Amino acid sequence: MFDLQDIRSQFPILDQKVNGKPLVYLDNAATSQKPVSVLESWNRYYSEINANVHRGIHTLSQLATEEMELSRRKIQKFINAKNDFEVIFTKGTTEGINLIAYSLTGLIKEGDEILISHLEHHSNIVPWQMLCERTGAQLKVIPIDENGVLQLDFLEENLNGRTKLVSVNHVSNALGVVNPIEKIIAEARRKSEAIIVIDGAQAVPHFKIDVQQLDCDFYVFSGHKMYAPMGTGILYGKEEILRKIQPFHGGGEMIAVCSFEKTTYADLPFKFEAGTPNVGGNIALGAAVDFMESIGREALQNHENALLDYAQKQLLQIEGLKIYGEKANRTGVASFNLEGVGISSDVGMILDKMGIAVRTGHHCTQPIMKHFDIVGTVRASFAVYNTFQEIDILVEGVKKAQRMLS
Repeated sequence: MFDLQDIRSQFPILDQKVNGKPLVYLDNAATSQKPVSVLESWNRYYSEINANVHRGIHTLSQLATEEMELSRRKIQKFINAKNDFEVIFTKGTTEGINLIAYSLTGLIKEGDEILISHLEHHSNIVPWQMLCERTGAQLKVIPIDENGVLQLDFLEENLNGRTKLVSVNHVSNALGVVNPIEKIIAEARRKSEAIIVIDGAQAVPHFKIDVQQLDCDFYVFSGHKMYAPMGTGILYGKEEILRKIQPFHGGGEMIAVCSFEKTTYADLPFKFEAGTPNVGGNIALGAAVDFMESIGREALQNHENALLDYAQKQLLQIEGLKIYGEKANRTGVASFNLEGVGISSDVGMILDKMGIAVRTGHHCTQPIMKHFDIVGTVRASFAVYNTFQEIDILVEGVKKAQRMLS
């Protein structure tokens, strides 16, 4: 049974006041709060079993290794990867995408084409631009319409034998638009031999992911948006391509044999995990998976969809308020502006005085803002612990901001 009060009780940070008002935390697309079980998992590692992993025969090292590898297997099951060694620990989505872009350098050449979309976070734009600069490849962009919906007819003319990589996000961080990645992947498989990368940073917190069913080559996401600590993330890659590409970082842990003449790389997943990992964070990422599974992915998704539906209906009753992507299939995000209010940060500061935390600005998606001819938006984003009463408080806060700024 979905018990919202019980869920909220697991997040002690939500009990505090900000500027004398109860905290209403609606900046979950930037980072989610952490439940007690995740905090305790992180603390237990440093309090009881702090040791480096994979390198020691002593008891603490063995315990730390067992705990981190258990977390890897939890994540394997969570995303339905075929093998646990296809799950690579990273610092987050940005590092995962950069790892792929660097490691593919030898497989991309001049004249090749890389396809991304107009809805991407800068982290899924800049690494590919850098790869194009290194190799002479060309970057192509799937356009969007007035609702932020990808125009997939672009694929008919622009997916071909020259297309070597397709990288799109599953869900837009700026608008919450859910992209039809199943169609994109199927079309890419039909018309090219492109490597397919999916940025799942904004999808994994909201609904179930099955990487085998999706048939993508890579799927990347961050822990801190799904109730885990910052500095954690996952790169899923199909075994075949992980064995083919070169590692991103060199050093300890990722070698099998090292000499001055030649180094042989370690087997998967360690080939891509050079150096001491964020052991406590990686273990706590497994605890975050346990937390989400304890609620149930369907129950979590249903609650968050209901929050978004309610928020959109209530916000649109405010005269002069525009929601970007209003008519698109969305999850988790209401991104809006008020007519006559030029700077979204002004709205954000007024809301903060009322204890309401939202994100303002361009959300690291300047091409999206340029498409809508705006500088930025106010973004309210939802998690499983948010309530309908908090949305009512948000709406009243936006009304107050409108009165003060118009």
